[in-house]
Amino acid sequence: MRFLHTADWHVGKTLKGRDRLEEQTAVLKEIVTLAINHEVDAVLVAGDLYDTSSPTPAAQRLVVRTLMALASRGIEVVAIAGNHDNPAMFEAYQPLMAQAGIHVRGQAREPHRGGVHSFTVGSTGERCQIALLPFLSQRYAVRAAQIMTNTPAENVGHYDQLLRDLVQELTTGFEPDAVRIVMAHLTCTGGQFGGGERQAQSIFEYHVPASIFGTDLHYVALGHLHRRQHIPAACPVHYSGSPIAVDFGEQDYTPGVCLVEVAPGVPAKVTDLPITSGRRLRTVTGTVAELIADPDRYGDDLLRVVVTEPGRAGLRDEIVEALPHTLEVRIHPDHAATAARAGVAVDRPQRSPAELFSDYCAENGVDDPRLNALFDQLLDETTT
Repeated sequence: MRFLHTADWHVGKTLKGRDRLEEQTAVLKEIVTLAINHEVDAVLVAGDLYDTSSPTPAAQRLVVRTLMALASRGIEVVAIAGNHDNPAMFEAYQPLMAQAGIHVRGQAREPHRGGVHSFTVGSTGERCQIALLPFLSQRYAVRAAQIMTNTPAENVGHYDQLLRDLVQELTTGFEPDAVRIVMAHLTCTGGQFGGGERQAQSIFEYHVPASIFGTDLHYVALGHLHRRQHIPAACPVHYSGSPIAVDFGEQDYTPGVCLVEVAPGVPAKVTDLPITSGRRLRTVTGTVAELIADPDRYGDDLLRVVVTEPGRAGLRDEIVEALPHTLEVRIHPDHAATAARAGVAVDRPQRSPAELFSDYCAENGVDDPRLNALFDQLLDETTT
């Protein structure tokens, strides 16, 4: 069988106030075109279809129309909720989606209650079984009482063991002659961040090793980390990455999807298919004169501009007027003293809330890992 593996669409995501729905529409249309042109049997979407748990009607309309466009061509469509999605909404839509040939899952379930999706591949007659593991927040794996009484290592072990148990439960009943797949939205040990992930729900204290997937699977389709990557394991474990750069931390990656060809008893063959419809994100550095000397060289790229001269009144307006695709203007740290007076941000490395909280504790003489763990849990709950 042949299928596309994709994830982390983040439909509805804005960047520095810029609505990107038009770009997202073009990207999803390109994914549909690739699926049709490569005559795939299925499309697997491994979570984060939306950027927020309360997507706008326009964002929902785009996602639903994309899934229906795939299903209308006889393609098996299977999607799970990621940490940005609303799992209850996915579950509510499931009966209606199923009528259209679209299979969505918002919460982990027992195999016989929707935790495993099985179907016969139309082009080959092969059986395919997909174990579905939507995002599982650490607050469901490690309760507050356990955080206060367990050591950090014990909490990590509990989360690790919970995911192991779920994968084992979902895959134990797999048919021996079927194509066996696990699709999950999680952080895998050794995975590299893309830059746009939600840090509170990606911290490496709550990762799982690829060994939890065992040796008998034909393919593991992961979502959550936006960088396209293969995780070394006893079976093929892949992150497809996001098909569109969601922020400037991902500007140097090539967005795409994975084309996977697999059959019972045959190792999966994975081919990267680039997605080119999204606009390039680009950071440019120089003096104002250097930056605006040749605006055409930037094309339609969305820009983050770092200015290497002192800030002054009207500097930002001058740049935006010359370079209308500018989303952000920053002053280089060497000229930070004038930045505040000019009303322009300083180009400092961004730090996560967890890092800022750790620094605050250190400055006040507080050294208790349990407190940091509770902060991570609170941040996780308030950003979901």
